[in-house]
Amino acid sequence: MFDTLKSATTNRKSVETATSKLIAGAIFGLVFGFLLQKGGVGKYNVLIGQLLLQDWTVVKIMLTAIIVGMIGVSTLHHFDKVNLHVKPTRIGANIIGGLLFGAGFALVGYCPGTAAAALGQGSWDALFGMAGLIAGSWMFAELSGWTKRTVETWGDFGKLRLPDLLSVPRGVFVVCFAGVLILFLVVVQQFTTR
Repeated sequence: MFDTLKSATTNRKSVETATSKLIAGAIFGLVFGFLLQKGGVGKYNVLIGQLLLQDWTVVKIMLTAIIVGMIGVSTLHHFDKVNLHVKPTRIGANIIGGLLFGAGFALVGYCPGTAAAALGQGSWDALFGMAGLIAGSWMFAELSGWTKRTVETWGDFGKLRLPDLLSVPRGVFVVCFAGVLILFLVVVQQFTTR
């Protein structure tokens, strides 16, 4: 009787935790989509302009997000407020996945995040990208058993991080890398019109 009651309490807590995570994910997703749209990267012409190296809005937004995110997450991790979930570096999977992502981006004119933002602002052409996203996710799930045995074993280096690879303390690396990215951002801003 006591074990059953304890198990029911544990199940209820795990359901509440999962529900709160889903709600938090939905809220952060909406905020992220809102910011993408306000930043102008939900527009087809801006994204294609970036791929043609004519409009650097996407690079400026991404670099800013990387700098702010890297400093913020590193600071929170330093004070034990967050845990890092580093994905393993798998060269084969990274190259194939990157090529597929890039080809899809070039063909549709949207990446998954910007396609959702574009659809939210009424750009119906992004609907095809969203359909491709769902189809690709389904196909990936169906093939995941095979990819775990093959592609994901090609060039598996484990959980690599640049500071560890370069033997540099993490805090020093974050400051230096943020400086390099800020310098690049300034150069892009100086030599581009958009």
